[in-house]
Amino acid sequence: MKGCHSKFSHTLLPVAESQACLGYTMGVNMSDKIRVTIWNEYRHEKAEGKIKEIYPEGIHKVLADCFKGENFEVRTATLDEEFHGLTDEVLESTDVLFWWGHMAHQEVSDEIVEKVQSRVLNGMGLVVLHSGHHSKIFRRLMGTSCNLKWRVADEKERLWVVEPGHPITEGIGAYIELPKEEMYGE
Repeated sequence: MKGCHSKFSHTLLPVAESQACLGYTMGVNMSDKIRVTIWNEYRHEKAEGKIKEIYPEGIHKVLADCFKGENFEVRTATLDEEFHGLTDEVLESTDVLFWWGHMAHQEVSDEIVEKVQSRVLNGMGLVVLHSGHHSKIFRRLMGTSCNLKWRVADEKERLWVVEPGHPITEGIGAYIELPKEEMYGE
C-alpha cells in the first residue's frame, strides 16, 4: 500500500484480491494484474465545500491511489461521464468494481444497472461502499429495498471476524474496533 494515505487502505486490497479470486474460481479470464474500476457518483465533492476540501479530485481518486504500486490495474468512472464511465469495454475488462454512491442513485440509468448486474452474475466482483446500499445495482442484486435505520451515536463499534482463515481477514485479529461510529440496523 505504498503511497496510500487513506483510512481505506487496510481493507481495500484484501477485498479486491478476494473478489478477484472469487471471479477466478468462477471461470473469469484473469489478467496478470487485478483489474479494478472505482465508480463514484462524484456529487458531494462538487456540491459541498467541506467535502471538496477533503477530496478535491473526488473520493474515487483517493480510492484509486490506494492501489498504486500493487498488482492492480486501476481506472475510475463517474456518473456524469458517457454511460456513467461504465462502457461495455470497461465492464468486460473489470475484475472488481468498487461502487461509491450516496445522493444520486436514481440518476444511474437502468441500462447500466442491467449491464453491471450481468457482469456480477458472470463473475465480476462488486464492492459496494458507503450509502451504496440504496444504489440501484445493490437493490437489484439483493432483491430487497435495502432500507435500514441508523443513528449518529458516536459510540464504539466492534466488528468481529467470524472466519479467520478467509483471505479478506488476514492480519486483522479477532475484531476491528471503531472508536466513534454511526450505528446501523434493519
